[in-house]
Amino acid sequence: MNYLEKSLILHRELKGKLEVRSKVKVCDRESLSLAYTPGVAQPCLEIQKNPELSFELTGRGNTVAVITDGTAVLGLGDIGPLAGMPVMEGKCVLFKEFGNIDAIPLCIKSKDTDEIVRTVALISGSFGGINLEDIAAPRCFEIERRLKEICDIPVFHDDQHGTAVVVLAAIKNSLKLAGKKIENTKIVVNGAGSAGIAISKLLLFSGAVNLILCDKNGVIYEGMPGLNPEQEKMSKITNPGKLKGRLQDAMMGADVFIGVSAPDLVNADMIKSMADKSIVFAMANPVPEIMPEKAKLAGAYIVGSGRSDYANQINNVLAFPGIFRGALDSRAKEISREMMLAASDAIASLVSDEELTPEYVIPAAFDKRVHGAVAKAVAAAAKK
Repeated sequence: MNYLEKSLILHRELKGKLEVRSKVKVCDRESLSLAYTPGVAQPCLEIQKNPELSFELTGRGNTVAVITDGTAVLGLGDIGPLAGMPVMEGKCVLFKEFGNIDAIPLCIKSKDTDEIVRTVALISGSFGGINLEDIAAPRCFEIERRLKEICDIPVFHDDQHGTAVVVLAAIKNSLKLAGKKIENTKIVVNGAGSAGIAISKLLLFSGAVNLILCDKNGVIYEGMPGLNPEQEKMSKITNPGKLKGRLQDAMMGADVFIGVSAPDLVNADMIKSMADKSIVFAMANPVPEIMPEKAKLAGAYIVGSGRSDYANQINNVLAFPGIFRGALDSRAKEISREMMLAASDAIASLVSDEELTPEYVIPAAFDKRVHGAVAKAVAAAAKK
């Protein structure tokens, strides 16, 4: 059997991957009176006087809501909120395993931005953080922006920012190994959805200058017809040379290619047209823009993908558990760009100069050092 068949059997046997367990045992009159009435009245009254105590007297401070509308689910597209539930449960498992954070999957039966924002805002008092997941662009940008404005807890869209944090860490180490500086490199990002735009923004904030963003219609440039509002904003801060054309035109002389788009969009000739010691992160899943072995054969110096069966896996699990752990521990009200940069630096720093090779520019997903290092760095940045 393959992974798909085995996973279906697993989910049917377990009836989902989550359960709720009590921290207290209610086995006699005394324990019942402490966990519930009459004793529970006192913490209720304390929280009434000071709502901030809800983080200390309930599980709120270690609980994250994983929110989706099911419109952009893990390479499957718009399959709906119910069909997206197994992925959301899986995300909650990762929160617990890698960050010791309790997470609850909440799948909203609506594609209306106002309804989603209002729903999440109304329930936000039950949680210490909000993780938006698998919501299609461009609606995801508006939902995140508005929730950040009205919620007093961290709101984080992992498809955007988690991806960007891990990519930046891999790029930093790759450029170090290649002997290049980010401000002098030509970077091409293919895929102008949530991940591609977030990656581009974080790279620009980190010093990138010559960054070209592409989508299915080619190179994005200022004044290009058919752009959504977020892409229009990006057209004003990317592509400084005002290039027009297709992806292959953008890749000529590029130092870095980052793909968050679709399978088999890049061929060997496009890799050969890149600069010396080129860096290729083809992250479409499960089939990347170009298979790693083909990119290597065509002359790429460093190659990464989203797959676990190749070197340099770009995996969000390196980022989001530690980011939320640090944010919850520091009682942060938001996850700022500075906190994301701190997370990226922490991930990159775990690969020493002596260990750095073209096949090892980013820690493995199961590197036990990662989440503690990220949490510590994020908490320090939050407090600063």
